[in-house]
Amino acid sequence: MALRKFIIERDIPAVGSLEREQLRGAAAQSNGVLRKLGPDIQWVESYVAADKTFCVYLAKDEEIIREHAKQSGFPATKITEVRKMIDPTTEQAA
Repeated sequence: MALRKFIIERDIPAVGSLEREQLRGAAAQSNGVLRKLGPDIQWVESYVAADKTFCVYLAKDEEIIREHAKQSGFPATKITEVRKMIDPTTEQAA
């Protein structure tokens, strides 16, 4: 089964104020859970704002994302599947 792309919005108060070491610890915690869950979920990247993060994941379904959130302790406030992508080159003919 092909993995699908999701954006996960996580409400985490003051996350934008965390120090580099704290973010490193959060990444380690997330990675540990990902290793346990296996190949059906992959973390691509995250964007940190003042009070939330926006994470890009590849996953087989929303349920495994919810399980990651439960085990890691990082809330999955909103999960949205990415259906298509566009960028500045989209206007160009193929």
